[in-house]
Amino acid sequence: MTKPSLPELLHAAVTAVGGTERPGQVTMAEAVAEAIYDASHLLVQAGTGTGKSLGYLVPALAQGERVVVATATLALQRQLVERDLPRTVEALHPLLRRRPQFAMLKGRSNYLCLHRLHEGVPQDEEEGLFDQFEAAAPTSKLGQDLLRLRDWADEAETGDRDDLTPGVSDRAWSQVSVSSRECLGATKCAYGAECFAEMARERAKLAEVVVTNHALLAIDAIEGAPVLPQHEVLIVDEAHELVSRVTGVATGELTPGQVNRAVRRAAKLADEKAADQLQTAAEGFERLMELALPGRLEEIPEDLGYALMALRDACRTVISAIGNTRDKSVQDEDAVRKQALASVESVHDVAERITNGSEWDVVWYERHEPRGGAAYRHSGASLRVAPMSVSGLLREKLFSDRSVILASATLKLGGDFNGVGASLGLGPEGAEGDDLPQWKGIDVGSPFDYPRQGILYVAKHLARPARDGDRADMLDELTELIQAAGGRTLGLFSSMRAAQLAAEELRSRIPEFPILLQGEETLGELIKNFAADPKTCLFGTLSLWQGVDVPGPSCQLVVMDKIPFPRPDDPLMSARQKAVEDAGGNGFMAVAATHAALLMAQGAGRLVRATGDRGVVAVLDQRLATARYGSYLKASLPDFWLTTDRNQVRKSLAAIDAAARQAEGEAD
Repeated sequence: MTKPSLPELLHAAVTAVGGTERPGQVTMAEAVAEAIYDASHLLVQAGTGTGKSLGYLVPALAQGERVVVATATLALQRQLVERDLPRTVEALHPLLRRRPQFAMLKGRSNYLCLHRLHEGVPQDEEEGLFDQFEAAAPTSKLGQDLLRLRDWADEAETGDRDDLTPGVSDRAWSQVSVSSRECLGATKCAYGAECFAEMARERAKLAEVVVTNHALLAIDAIEGAPVLPQHEVLIVDEAHELVSRVTGVATGELTPGQVNRAVRRAAKLADEKAADQLQTAAEGFERLMELALPGRLEEIPEDLGYALMALRDACRTVISAIGNTRDKSVQDEDAVRKQALASVESVHDVAERITNGSEWDVVWYERHEPRGGAAYRHSGASLRVAPMSVSGLLREKLFSDRSVILASATLKLGGDFNGVGASLGLGPEGAEGDDLPQWKGIDVGSPFDYPRQGILYVAKHLARPARDGDRADMLDELTELIQAAGGRTLGLFSSMRAAQLAAEELRSRIPEFPILLQGEETLGELIKNFAADPKTCLFGTLSLWQGVDVPGPSCQLVVMDKIPFPRPDDPLMSARQKAVEDAGGNGFMAVAATHAALLMAQGAGRLVRATGDRGVVAVLDQRLATARYGSYLKASLPDFWLTTDRNQVRKSLAAIDAAARQAEGEAD
């Protein structure tokens, strides 16, 4: 039997999922196959509607290499595991004459812990464990969630939180899950043989394709002990998110609440002297956190430095004391010990990292408004430390000993891939060098006709936006645009405060168009309600720029209130910008403009999600038309028809609205 060609395989897979072959998908599959064969690296920009998941799955399955696919969102993970992979494997089986196995793997805290479920949860205030099911009132939301979890545990196949529908609160889930540091380990746990997390790892070891998330990929890269199985090919989908997800995993945080929790847990098992030392250090740290001023700490103040060293040393003493102490009077001592050690080690590691003062780290203090009254007065105070850049880490850990494919609808910013490539630790495309991974970037386009389907409107007549200033002219413009569109508006705002002010103002101005606001309901409910009623508008901030997929007439106007540059006082972004400038580069373009371009490209991508979609992306910020960097930002967006003519845009929106209402009437 002759070996099937890639076009044959792709055709079979596309047919199996009920899709349509796209020229861009074929181009992508061929490039991915070549990269895997050559063990090289590839950046692929594949626009919405290309079918990029099959564009990488089919060549990966065809070549028979062990593959890890990492995504940023749960929605894509579920699509891959529940829809694309099962159908593709079955479709390719007659041609490949094998049926590759696939599995999902997440971090341990995503799986229900049978030890916690059956033996109880270590309690901070008391000795040993307590029964969370007895402690929670059966009529309370927590009690109801816990009872559902207990019933679900008897029938669950994976123990994966995301397989439980409807879901439960974070508080309830924390009662039946553990972090990797808190886990007793399969050999020491009475439930090790039945452990959901261990079973997931075993399935992953046997699978040819393992689907995971960016966070676990980051943990695998950053920590010494590998958590992912050995693999020859790494595919990173939604790759525009990778740098921020890796940065998040590599960021440490210290809060008074976290430190006090470690003190309480350590007190159960450490000797009195060690526990008192940690208590004293915690009190000193807490006092300074009440006095500290928000912002970046380029040098650690002397008194804070002493407090952190005292905290670090006290944690080290407690860790030794807990390790040498045995107290049989403590119920389920091993579980209590693991939780205490996890808390103290976490505090120790962050305190030590800050006191070590690496030039590659950025340290800053944050204070948010207290929530929940006096009992939570410290909830908003935190000390954070993050890497100045993760590019070196990614270059060293990601691009060695395997082929890496990075795919997204937005990787080509300002006309090339070099900006995103630099953030990933790659040199300019085609650059030679022993320590520079070789890579190439391709843009396979989109099946959509952007110039015919969409308009990019820049409100050039509006006043230049000032930081946190009153923008009455912008609200007037937004009101008129929504009226012309008949609702159907996704409002993407640069801050939550701006979204709230706009929602409050427009609810009184145009009550005939319901305004949904991020945070007032779950994101899933908001998007569901937005899609259900074309007259409805949805306003929000960051997650809406990237997380809304509403094809059809409910989203025909996407509004950006202003170019989403990072705030000038953002400690991490400003530090990264300064570092580029100190090295002789253009910090604004490398950091701020790249950040804004990526978000704008993602935001503009919310408009056209299907071949029949039509509408307007309105940017209510004159700088896109007047500033020198405007051309870079526009080059990062889909190739919509560009205009600054407000009257023409209103006429176009009204015509699109009329056509949509006519279609809705005919459907009725």
